[in-house]
Amino acid sequence: MTKQNAPSQWIPEIMYEESSDGLSSHIPFIQVPQAEDMPRLLFVFESRETGDFEPGTNGEELPVTELDLHQYADMLILKEGLTLEEYDKVRLALGLEPLQTASTKGREVTKNIRQKLENLS
Repeated sequence: MTKQNAPSQWIPEIMYEESSDGLSSHIPFIQVPQAEDMPRLLFVFESRETGDFEPGTNGEELPVTELDLHQYADMLILKEGLTLEEYDKVRLALGLEPLQTASTKGREVTKNIRQKLENLS
């Protein structure tokens, strides 16, 4: 949906930088046009060859592929819409630590980085 809540023809495209020392490194990104919002939910097909083959239109052997649809939700949307307990259940189901624990560890990492940078000065 656009920011004006009208249907849009924009289709998000997952992209990767070619260089590992770029802005996003190895983390994929989506370039969002100014008039659009980041998708709240992404649908992604998982494609896997089964090991079987079937004849193509010209009689050639083509691998049989299975497609499974996956859904990926924006954690910021979940954080805003769920209670802390519900949100932590989602985090735990995804293999993440509870928010408070992760935040505390994140602050420690940031503190250590700042101390190392100060020592370099």
